[in-house]
Amino acid sequence: MRAILGFALALFLLPACASAKDPLPAVSVRLDKLEKGSLPRILRVYGRVRAAPSSRRHVVAPLSAVVVEIFVRRGEEVAKGAPLVRIEPSPQAAAAYAEAVSAFDVAMELARRTRTMVGGHLATAEQLARAEKAQADARSSLSALKAEGAGGPRTLCAPFHAIVTKVAARAGEIVREGAALVDLARPEGLVLEAGAITEHAAELQPRDPARIDALGAGDAVLGRVVAVGSLVDPSTGLVPVEISLPDGRFLPGERAEAQIVAGKASGYVVPHSAILVDDEGRPYVVEALNRVAKKVPVRILAEEDGKDVVGGRFDRGASLVLAGNYQLESGMRLRVAGARRKTGR
Repeated sequence: MRAILGFALALFLLPACASAKDPLPAVSVRLDKLEKGSLPRILRVYGRVRAAPSSRRHVVAPLSAVVVEIFVRRGEEVAKGAPLVRIEPSPQAAAAYAEAVSAFDVAMELARRTRTMVGGHLATAEQLARAEKAQADARSSLSALKAEGAGGPRTLCAPFHAIVTKVAARAGEIVREGAALVDLARPEGLVLEAGAITEHAAELQPRDPARIDALGAGDAVLGRVVAVGSLVDPSTGLVPVEISLPDGRFLPGERAEAQIVAGKASGYVVPHSAILVDDEGRPYVVEALNRVAKKVPVRILAEEDGKDVVGGRFDRGASLVLAGNYQLESGMRLRVAGARRKTGR
């Protein structure tokens, strides 16, 4: 009976003893040294090309008027002095002008008669002063209405070389004083109006360099951040960002992407291929210490030209696993491929 129990115990222990003696299979990998460094921090924003606020101009009705004719259309480029809209005074404005003409004629006649009466000692100098003041006031009122165009038809012209961005009036329409008729923009004053999330906007500064690519176009151009908003646009949920554009490269309304260089990010510089993603979508890399693998969660701080700057808690003296990292779990033994050997592997 004892012999049988001894034989059974030997059979039970045999696999364990053999397992302890046999080496565990090692995964073949390629390692590289973990090095600290920095890369430019690139923030991507998207937007539409618009005229900068300082380059926009609203051509408005100088008085209540009837729109007689419109000479331009939206998107047209016009020279300085080109006719835009022809207007004529509305019936109310024409009546006000006629009344001002009549008031000036009366005031002028009263002043003439008062001077004659002063010469005959029939009026005082004070009466003449009042009459002349009334004449001057009537002249000022009439001149103001003439300047507004109340004296007859008037053509409004472009004050500078411009692109027509909007035509707000229609022929035959009666518009009030100050109503917008045509919107203009200087071709050399275009910007990319984009938006950034609050976290990214806080990192941006005026004059930060940017690379701008028109969506669907070819060559990129260089610009700079002009302004960063201090509030969130409720229509987009983003902070407004304006980026300067070179003259003649974009058209108003064109969509574009900008890559803004917002300083530098410092950490560990690793090849992009070294970064993996777990089942929950979190990035990680695999380090090697004493030929044993270990997964290290990381934060991607910046990327450029196939490299990334990451932040994470790495062991001192550890190396970075490159080729073969996708098949590793923490605790697995490593076999280094090739002849390169580095400390900490």
